[in-house]
Amino acid sequence: MYKRQNLFFLIFFCCFAAFLQAQNRGSSFEIKGSVKGEDNREPISGVTVTTSSGSYTVTNGLGEFKIKAIIGDELMFESASFETVTHVVKSSEDVDVRVRDYIPESKTSSAASKSRNTTSIQQLLDSANSYKKTDIEKSIDFVTKAIVQIGKNGDKTLLSKSYTTLGEIYQYHKQYDLAINSFKESILAHESIKTELLLAQSYLANKEYKNAQSLFSALANKGTLSSFQKAQVYEGLGDVNKGLGATDKAIENYTLGLNLAKTKSITPKITDLNSKIADAYAADNQLEEAEEYYDNSLELSKNEAPQRAVQEKEKVADFYNKRNEYDKEVSLRKKSLEDLKDISAPQKRVAKTSGVNTGSDSISSQRIKYKIGNALLSQQKYDQAIPYLQESIVEAGVDDDLVVQKDATRKLSEVYKYQGDFDKALETYQEYVSIVDTLYVRKEQEISRATRLNREIATKQNRISGLEKERELYQSKYDLVLTSEQLVERQKWLIYSLVFGMLLLGLTTYFFYRSNKQQKLANNLLALKSLRSQMNPHFIFNALNSVNNYIAKSDERSANRYLSEFSTLMRAVLENSEEDFIPLTKEIELLELYTKLEHSRFSDKFDYEIKIDKDIDVASYQIPPMLLQPYIENAIWHGLRYKDEKGFLMVDVKNKTKNSIEITISDNGIGRKRSAELKTSNQKKQKSKGMGNIKKRIDILNDMYKDKVDVFITDYKEDGTGTKVSFLLKKDQ
Repeated sequence: MYKRQNLFFLIFFCCFAAFLQAQNRGSSFEIKGSVKGEDNREPISGVTVTTSSGSYTVTNGLGEFKIKAIIGDELMFESASFETVTHVVKSSEDVDVRVRDYIPESKTSSAASKSRNTTSIQQLLDSANSYKKTDIEKSIDFVTKAIVQIGKNGDKTLLSKSYTTLGEIYQYHKQYDLAINSFKESILAHESIKTELLLAQSYLANKEYKNAQSLFSALANKGTLSSFQKAQVYEGLGDVNKGLGATDKAIENYTLGLNLAKTKSITPKITDLNSKIADAYAADNQLEEAEEYYDNSLELSKNEAPQRAVQEKEKVADFYNKRNEYDKEVSLRKKSLEDLKDISAPQKRVAKTSGVNTGSDSISSQRIKYKIGNALLSQQKYDQAIPYLQESIVEAGVDDDLVVQKDATRKLSEVYKYQGDFDKALETYQEYVSIVDTLYVRKEQEISRATRLNREIATKQNRISGLEKERELYQSKYDLVLTSEQLVERQKWLIYSLVFGMLLLGLTTYFFYRSNKQQKLANNLLALKSLRSQMNPHFIFNALNSVNNYIAKSDERSANRYLSEFSTLMRAVLENSEEDFIPLTKEIELLELYTKLEHSRFSDKFDYEIKIDKDIDVASYQIPPMLLQPYIENAIWHGLRYKDEKGFLMVDVKNKTKNSIEITISDNGIGRKRSAELKTSNQKKQKSKGMGNIKKRIDILNDMYKDKVDVFITDYKEDGTGTKVSFLLKKDQ
């Protein structure tokens, strides 16, 4: 009897201990400690204490610190006074670091002044870090003040730390070119493993794979890396090889990092590297191996914070979606919804594992419900899909997430269409159009804000570059004063310093030019997106007039048929609306469908033919979406519709040169001059919005892609009747 009781208590104790260990692995706790000299017990202040999970603090005047950590974290203690010390967290016990042969600074007034200056600069950098995620302008301002306070001949270590902080700010906001420049400046002032690792990661994010590979390989050969940093290096080499398409090498490096993480109990990296190995196998179409590692990462993520568990579930659910395993996908996403309920309200949005937590690339309840509805729709489970899509729309409206609200509303319209409820389908589609209009206004505001922010960042970066140039020039003059050589040697040093200053000025000008060029490209892309957003509502409202015509005639069958074909056309238009260029084959299919719809309405006004030279490899050409349709629309509505007898519309695609084709849209309608005379006075005051947008799009695209498209408009006949529009389209070289 007693043996049974003892056995029962032993089993209960083991289960309870295992439960507590699992709880501790996933939740963070506070660790206290101190950093002091081993012999004299002198407290060391200003020591930077960081964890591998991202926590950060600095020791106070008594050498004490407090920091949040989890089991498996690696603590790093960094200071200019001693070599970096690391410690793996295995429990919540205090951590006391004792530094051998530590000699404290003299207690003179000069040392005290230096200490106060260091503390002041550290406060500025702490303020920069606190505003890093919420206000980039304030954050950069604090770094600039720190650089100014360091002075023209200040502490190189503090200067390096300031530039590292600036690089981390740019890196967080995905300004990778500026981040790379800042990290390089930091390394020039003072070499640091942490900064070199950040520079390599910025090269990787900027897709400069060769530079990233070179730097990661150099870091791998250094013996001063901590275990966590070495795991990061292996992970970085894996990411580089994956980016270069070398899947086997990527998996090899990920596996080296995984084995190290297991040996050193670096828990977060064990989950991350299992997930990345699965990604690599999936990219190489080795699906069974990928699924095995995804299962591992899912199981491991259960012992981490709820946010990390949600991230992994959503990634694996996306994997199941690509494999059309919709039941598994839906099951995982439902678990993600349950996990989101356990996360506090301010953190309901969870950042994806590959990006910053921004609205468009984060995980939220409405986005998960939209994906569940989409998966059910793919299985034709319409009744089950509708509630998820409706909830997604409502939650997106509350959260002001217009992108999800737009996508979910469009899918809901499709569900009603599949069910044959065309009234609800049309009503929902009209709501979708209204959301698109609102989104377009929002995008215009974002473009304005982005332009202003880019201008502010460029101004502040130029200010920082100017401070660096001033510091370097002052250093050159300071060296000249200290030189006791002959006059000739002084003149030589002066010439060298002036040449150096000119080179530095030229380098600053070059970086300013490159930054402006990148801003111009970003503004062009935003402008293109804005113009495409304008084209879609313009085209939709023009085409809906045709449906209204059938409804006015009480021709319900024709209206339903037209609405069905029109929805097919709309789906094709919206699928292509996010692209700068699409295959010419897709554009021609869209034209055939649109012309067929217009011909069904005006069959007594014109016939048409779309003729394509059989020698043309149509699939090898790319064209901006919705480029040709407005010209066909003009030909029908302003040329052929007013012709007394039946007219003819011809679309002809033929070879022009070896690497270009000519697309001709011609009609024998009343002509441009006669069409202008028939316009009302109100119409004459208004310009064609579609034609204006097309001209702007062509100008921007030709500026970005080196004159890829040319357009020429002439009269079809010498007497001014008819219109001929010729497009010269060049093949990508």
